[in-house]
Amino acid sequence: MYVLTGSQQWSVLKSVSESLAGRAVFLDLEGFGLSEIAEGGCDEHWLKRYLDAPDAFVASPPERLPSPRPVYEQLWRGFLPEADSLEADWIGEFYRAYLRTYIERDVRLISDVSDWQQFGRFVQLVAALTAQEVNYSQLGREISVTPQTAQRWLATLRATFQWFEVPAYHGNTIKRISGKSKGYIADTGLACSLQMISTPQTLSGHPMTGALFESAVIAEVRKLSATLATPPNLYHWRSHGGGEVDLLLERDGRIYPIEVKLNSHPSRKDARGITALRDTYPKQNIAPGLVIAPTGQFIRLSKTEYALPWDSQ
Repeated sequence: MYVLTGSQQWSVLKSVSESLAGRAVFLDLEGFGLSEIAEGGCDEHWLKRYLDAPDAFVASPPERLPSPRPVYEQLWRGFLPEADSLEADWIGEFYRAYLRTYIERDVRLISDVSDWQQFGRFVQLVAALTAQEVNYSQLGREISVTPQTAQRWLATLRATFQWFEVPAYHGNTIKRISGKSKGYIADTGLACSLQMISTPQTLSGHPMTGALFESAVIAEVRKLSATLATPPNLYHWRSHGGGEVDLLLERDGRIYPIEVKLNSHPSRKDARGITALRDTYPKQNIAPGLVIAPTGQFIRLSKTEYALPWDSQ
């Protein structure tokens, strides 16, 4: 027998006396993936093929999805189901209502927040800092709260699926917890609303556009990873010398480096971070690297790095 229910209510989950250990499966349903928006895709998405056989993947790259929207419009609209189907004129109203409902209902059920107006400013601030390393002192200083309060409020955002973090990678299991995580707003449409970005055209030349694109790509990789029987570990990497890779996937003792660039014509220099990673860990088993960009085709950038369209199947 199967019992189908709606989405969980925080108050109900708290009051359940049984642990349901071994008798329940929890599914975290995030926003739509690009293949769901395009109503396309294939049996094996590009991430599965890349992780299973990276050399075969770059030898036979995937096709692009029949994407219904330009990249700026998709970032501005976001990936929530309701936002996907609404007319553009209603997107702003939708996210304002979404944020108000979130703060007035979901957060009140799980968190003790004394100043709701200040918490709203905090949400707006973290949206502006998406795709950056998390600094609790900076977050607290910006809105005049303690770092401990900022840490607690950010934990609330994570618990309610509005925020996620990618830990740092050091090549040493013991040291991985010492680096700063990078934080991401879960949906770029909400971030655009919080930053008062009124139209997709406004994103052209906007200082946040690169961070929003990175947030969307990292979120897409997380969504695809969740469909795998054995999902990879996700990290970011930054060296003291300035080398940086936006995302490292680790599975079966191998590293899969991914760089994100908002560049329709990526070149070899866009893969410099991956080159620095290889130089830093010459003995590490590192797969061919990918630069994910809004480009129209799969491009070989160097002997070991390739550019992949962000809307690949």
